[in-house]
Parts: sequence; C-alpha cells; structure tokens
Amino acid sequence: MLHYQSWKGCQKDSHLTILLFLMVSWILAGCSNGSTQKGDLTLEAFSSLKTPVFEITPSEIQSALKRMGQVGKDSLTPDSRTALYYQENGRMLWFGRQGISDKADTLIQHLSQVGTMGFSDAYFKVKDLEDDLQRFRSLDFDKQHSVNDVIARLEYRLTHAYLTYVSGQRYGFVNPKKAINRVESTPDSLGNVKVRYVNLFDMAIEQPTVAFYQQAIRKIENDSVGEMMKEAEPQSRLYGQLRQRLSSATEEDRKRILINMERCRWREQTPIPTTGKRIIVNVPAFMLYAYGPDSVMSMKIGCGTTKTKTPLLSSAIEFMQINPEWNIPQSIINNDVLHHAGDSSYFARHRYYIAERATGKKVAIQSVSRAMLASGKYRVSQNGGRGNSLGRIVFRFKNNFSVYLHDTSTPAFFQNAWRGVSHGCVRVQRPFDLAHFLLGDIDAWTLDQIRISMDIPPVTEKGRDYVRSHALDEDENGRKLPRKLVSYMPVKPHVPLYIIYYTLYPDQNGQIQTYPDVYGYDQSVWNHLKKFI
Repeated sequence: MLHYQSWKGCQKDSHLTILLFLMVSWILAGCSNGSTQKGDLTLEAFSSLKTPVFEITPSEIQSALKRMGQVGKDSLTPDSRTALYYQENGRMLWFGRQGISDKADTLIQHLSQVGTMGFSDAYFKVKDLEDDLQRFRSLDFDKQHSVNDVIARLEYRLTHAYLTYVSGQRYGFVNPKKAINRVESTPDSLGNVKVRYVNLFDMAIEQPTVAFYQQAIRKIENDSVGEMMKEAEPQSRLYGQLRQRLSSATEEDRKRILINMERCRWREQTPIPTTGKRIIVNVPAFMLYAYGPDSVMSMKIGCGTTKTKTPLLSSAIEFMQINPEWNIPQSIINNDVLHHAGDSSYFARHRYYIAERATGKKVAIQSVSRAMLASGKYRVSQNGGRGNSLGRIVFRFKNNFSVYLHDTSTPAFFQNAWRGVSHGCVRVQRPFDLAHFLLGDIDAWTLDQIRISMDIPPVTEKGRDYVRSHALDEDENGRKLPRKLVSYMPVKPHVPLYIIYYTLYPDQNGQIQTYPDVYGYDQSVWNHLKKFI
C-alpha cells in the first residue's frame, strides 16, 4: 500500500499527489497488456494537471522494462528469466491498485540481511531499491528520475533481485560443472598433444527449471515472497553451522566458509534409496565415512593425484570382488605400460598379461608392439592375488570413469598426510571392515570365507580348520596362489556412495575440521562466487 504518512510531509502540489495516486491505479492493466484501458478514469481527465515528470505512461514503462535486459530464450539464469518475463509483456508484479505493494518491503527487508550469509547487498542493489522506493512514496521525481523511470526500475530490479536470491539459495549461485569441469591440453607418451574436456564433477544435482521460475512468480502474485525466500534456503545442519561461523571468522576463514556454504546449496537431483547406510568419501580430508542408522565408521583413503584427480560423483555400491583381476585403463597403458612393450620381464614382474579385446585371447608379450598397445585393440590385465594393484578386494559401483573403491598392495602411504597416490580410484585403509559394514548382519562363516580369501586369519573354528587342512597352491613360478573360497559378493540393498569435496566438513565425532584445497577447487568456485560477496 502507499505510505500516506510519508505523503503528508511532501511539499508537492496536492493535485499532483491525487493525480499520481489515480495514475498508479490506472497502470495495473495497462502494463499487463500494453494497451490503455477504457473506463471512467483516463489521462485526458487530468490533462490540465499533467507535468512531464509526474505523467505515468504505461507504454513508456513497458518499453523501459523491455530495454533493461537482454535474453536468450533457452537460458535459465535469473538475468535471462527476468528479461524474458518483461519482453513477453508479463504483468506488473510489485504494483497494486494502491501503489507499490508491501511485498516490495518484505523483499527488501530480506535482502538487507544477505550480509549474514556473507553476501553483499550491493549485488542485489538494496540501496538503489530503497532510494527508488522512498522516491516513489514521497513523489520525489525530477527530469533525471521521472515517475515512469522509477516505476520501471523498481519493477525490474525487484523481480531480478528476488529471482536471483531464490534461485541461488535453492540451486546454488555457482554451477559446479562450469566451475570445476574444464578443457585441458595434455601431451601423451608419444609426444602428441590431446585437447579434451575433463569431466571432474559428475553429480546429478538439481538445476532451476522454467517451472521453478513460474512458481516463484506465482508466489509474488500470491503475496508469498517471504515464504518462498525461506523455503529456498538450504536446510542442512552443516549449512547452518557454517553460517553461524561467519560473524566471528577471519577474512581467510570467511572465504573458505562461503565456498563450503555454496557446496551445501548443490542438492542431489534424485536421492539414492537407502536403508540408513551411506558411504561418504571426502577427497580433501583423504577420509571415508561409513554412516549407519546409529553409528559411523571412518578410515583413511588414498585418492587421485593432482594430474589424475578422483572425480566427484554419486552412485551406489552394488557388489564386491575378492582377488580381482585389474584391467588396466587405456590412459594408464598409454602413460605407463607402453614404454615396456615386448619386455617379458617387466610384464612377468607385475603379473601382467595381454589379450585381444575382441576375443579375449591371450597374446604373447614379445609379439605386441607399442603401436599395437596404443591402438586400444589389446587389453593389459594383472592377475588377481598378492601384489595386485587393486589389493585383495574391490567395491564396484556404476560410474562414467571406471573408478572404484579398493584395497591396495602398498599400504605404507596411509601414514602420510598427503595421500594423493592413485590414477583416480579410491584406496581404502580397512577394506575388510568396509566389506563387513556393507554386508551388514551376515553369518560368521561367510565373513571367514572372505577373510581366508584375503589371507586374513579366520576367527571361527570352522575357518581355522579349513586353513589347516587346505594348503595353498602354487603357480608356474612357484608363487603361492590365494585360496578362492569366495570371489563375488552382492551388496543388497545397494549402499549409496558420494565422493565429495568439502574443505570444511565434520569428522566422525561431528566436529567441523579444516582440510587443504588439494585440487584447487576452492579457488575455482570462488572465482564464480566472489561477484556476490
């Protein structure tokens, strides 16, 4: 509603005040369809009172609204949706029959508090909105700020600030795929430079839709602006804890807090069904957390190096393999194996063999050249058992990178603070404990079969009897072969897995810890986020 108290102190002519009030009522339909409505009230009826800076012209307001933003119709950013709304002659949202609505006050009041979430009110033009709102209510118009200019600016900026806020709080102010995924140029072992798109963030997170913006606009029309702004805010406990830290944080800490608050806004598109179990791998912490309905288990992990980063993804662990073979990815063949083509001692030492991909037929090591290995037509695999790069057990889940969780044959690195050691897979410190967690309430003999297959001493009498009565076989080189009591175990129901990247994150005791920005993703996110700060 118009604030009549502010009108009382106005020094403008009372007739002009009445004219403006009537004209505000008149623009309701005019700005919604671009035409002057017929009725008892017309501009001509007040022609003797017309003053250019006070004369409301719906067509001029509509033209100004259309000029205020450029739009691509396929874009779903707040900038584009605001511009498109007014270019398509959308109705006035913030003006009613009694002037500018209280909805504008509700919005500005919320926006004036964005400092508590670390943002700058200047980005949302809070001061400009307050100035124009006061100018409109006190009829403080002049040639530089005509009534049409003020109405158009208020209408457009209020809508833009509102859509920016609710969209950002609901889906994130930064698109992680744009911030983290990138184009890289890398030379291979043959000296060829390859340009490729590196997809490092592969989580299916929610993105704003046309329907979301339509709903947001309906909330304005239904006088539910405050409700929509509250609903959009992240509800996670971590977000609330980080927001509380802002008021007492140092400048350096504020930056880290804001970046991780932004990560809390990236919400999963379709939550993976769970019975209460989930696995969280936090790359900067080099830690894995196995959450049960009423417990949490943690263990150290090794992740990809800075050159072979572990991708960020969400999936579900479906099964595990004991004493798996390792089918070496083509990228590792090109970078590491290619140089040893034809070297039988190298392949024997690493227990590698070569097979045709099309037929699976093994090929003599001496007959395979570097060019043949580089062609991708031949598979290089490592036999399962002791010394295998995957260790004695691997946990499989669907993903686009051929990565998995697995044991390791070189566990000494777990003593290091920096554990970026793999080609992208995640190496776990206590693989048997993880297997037990995934399998849940399972009989003791089955667990012992897994232990025996992994060369872990059994704990049941049945298991100990089996080990005493079954000697290990030997291969052609005299190496002891693993006992393969079990080689495959399904995980039912599947357990959700999230490989995430938080540099502020709670440990197994719920205490938020600070971790290094091992892949530089904090800076990438900050480069996109800082314009809001």
